[in-house]
Amino acid sequence: MTDDTIFAMASGAGRAAIAVMRVSGAGSAAAVRALTGGLPPAREVRLRRLRDGAGVELDRALVIWLPGPNTYSGEDSAELHLHGGRAVIDGVAEALTALGLRPAEPGEFTRRAFLNGRMDLTEAEAVHDLVAAETAAQRRQALRQMDGALGALYRGWADRLRRVVAFQEALIDFPDEDLPPDVEADLLATLRGVRIEMEAHLNDARRGERLREGLFFAITGAPNVGKSSLINALAGRDVAIVSDRPGTTRDALETRVVLGGVPVTLVDTAGLRETADPIEAEGVRRALARAEDADLVISVVVAGEPGVAGDGLLVANKADLGLPGPDGAVRVSALTGAGLDTLLDCLADRARTLTESEGPPPLTRSRHRAALQEAVVRLAAAEIADLPELRGEDLRLALRAIGRVTGHVGVEDILDTLFRQFCIGK
Repeated sequence: MTDDTIFAMASGAGRAAIAVMRVSGAGSAAAVRALTGGLPPAREVRLRRLRDGAGVELDRALVIWLPGPNTYSGEDSAELHLHGGRAVIDGVAEALTALGLRPAEPGEFTRRAFLNGRMDLTEAEAVHDLVAAETAAQRRQALRQMDGALGALYRGWADRLRRVVAFQEALIDFPDEDLPPDVEADLLATLRGVRIEMEAHLNDARRGERLREGLFFAITGAPNVGKSSLINALAGRDVAIVSDRPGTTRDALETRVVLGGVPVTLVDTAGLRETADPIEAEGVRRALARAEDADLVISVVVAGEPGVAGDGLLVANKADLGLPGPDGAVRVSALTGAGLDTLLDCLADRARTLTESEGPPPLTRSRHRAALQEAVVRLAAAEIADLPELRGEDLRLALRAIGRVTGHVGVEDILDTLFRQFCIGK
């Protein structure tokens, strides 16, 4: 982290009634004084005239002075609530640059907040997720993570493992000390308990990641069963070309919808059939690949024809023909709209089932999953290690893997725990 004082717009681009500009860094107070002629009372909103170095008035703005460290970034900060015209914003930005400030890089305010101990990495990631949230469910998950629930869970595991490492180091370095006989048994029990909790946390069917990234539902079936008509009806707009000619859809077509508060990408695939047309054959291959990777496969058949859903959802289209659908199928008519509400409810239930979680906050990123999987492997190795030194090394590696998730781990933490637990050199 540099000593630069930075600034950036905190509100959206384009003309608006109000534009919020944030300033952070050691030079924030001097910048506010230069623009306004004085520093307003801390954390109170004041109306001030902003002037550049030549004394030219730039705007009449609301100014908030926020002295560190109790700020978002942990540094001295300020907010300028400007009128949202382009000329005003550009003029204030030029004045700040002339004072030695520089425009912030992407994510730099949050990065400084992490480096200054205002949040851990999971909370910083949640800030991004909250900004990117498309649905209420994503918003709730991001807020829960930003509140520190996920980081607290991981720090709890790390604290327990640091205690285990401290005991393990004592067993290695001070074998002649009169340590309680059950120290090693307690150590192994704690280690095993943490590993089991981590494995349960990992065994979550990727619910948190699915909610953050969105689900993929693939619509499959033979040619002319009405897949394209169905995706158009579900999306409420023309996504795919509809034709009576078999093989019209050659490539996967995607559209984004919200089902049960979860963002879902619906994928219309090529009709599944044997074909000599190399282009259509490639479309069939891609359709099968998308179905294999999809979170849910929506198998479409024509009412009156057989079909099996398996783990997916079976839809009998063209119900307006008056023919019954296969057992377990949702009967719809993409032409008339009959049954579409029922189908949407079924899809929303599937989306919620795939993403809802109870208990501890779920994993939300593959980065977390990879680190925790490594930690579990190291803890399992520590449980069966023949030598105490090998166990100690596996424990340290597990602790380091957890620390990569939150950004908080170090040798000093282990030493502090060690000296608190034992009276060394008595």
